[in-house]
Amino acid sequence: MPSLPLSPQVFAIITSLVEQRAGLHYEPGDRELVADKVSTRALEAGFESLYDYYCFLKYDPGGPAALDSLVDALLVHETYFFRDPLPLEVISDEMALAVRMGRRPRVWCAACSTGEEPLTLAMMLHQRGVLEGVSLLATDYSQRVLERARAGEHNLRAMRALPPGIEGRYLELVDGKPRVRSELVAAVDWRRMNLVDAEAIAALGTFDVILCRNVLIYFQDDTSRRVAESLTRALVPGGSLVVGTSESLLRFGTALNCEERRGAFFYTRPKEGV
Repeated sequence: MPSLPLSPQVFAIITSLVEQRAGLHYEPGDRELVADKVSTRALEAGFESLYDYYCFLKYDPGGPAALDSLVDALLVHETYFFRDPLPLEVISDEMALAVRMGRRPRVWCAACSTGEEPLTLAMMLHQRGVLEGVSLLATDYSQRVLERARAGEHNLRAMRALPPGIEGRYLELVDGKPRVRSELVAAVDWRRMNLVDAEAIAALGTFDVILCRNVLIYFQDDTSRRVAESLTRALVPGGSLVVGTSESLLRFGTALNCEERRGAFFYTRPKEGV
């Protein structure tokens, strides 16, 4: 497929729309990285000029849906089972204790992509015999990847960090692709969510743990701060937020306390009166 030229000026106005819609931020040096995906979406929509495509995205009644498709094409959906598993192990042990004390804790995996993270957590909770006692929510901006997650179908690369005993017990190869056991997939509430939508986050209620790993790195600091504030409000007192190992909230002056638990780092909301 031929490509359409993306001038610096049109790059700036299209990526500004993307940032307003989904928080994704691009620097001028990212123009080549973005150009092919923007050009492909524009050509598929029947445009021969990326400025005309921009005008369609911004002003046409069909623009918001097309902009969502463009954002989906730009999103990085790299994930796999048991990726950086230590925080998940700590969470699973703490949730198991809460269930045995008669509580039903809530855990939210934000920006879950094709679902490997929440499904890993579901496997760990099942190993501890408490999966049915924990409420698991998984969200992503992309409806396309959520549909894949709901189907429990993944690619072989998603298996590259599997520990012993998982294949055959929790997933199996079907036609050469990993398929997760249906009861694990059904244990997760899969929903579409835009993390820059503070009202939508507030409507979810509160959680004992929120996982939002390797997401804030794609936002500008102002957007990261707003998202972190929304996530903080969505934590119960004493609840914890987990971000990626390369991400830090400390520079934002967050109200959360950074804690190390068994070698994993958590940002914890202070309990009432503390």
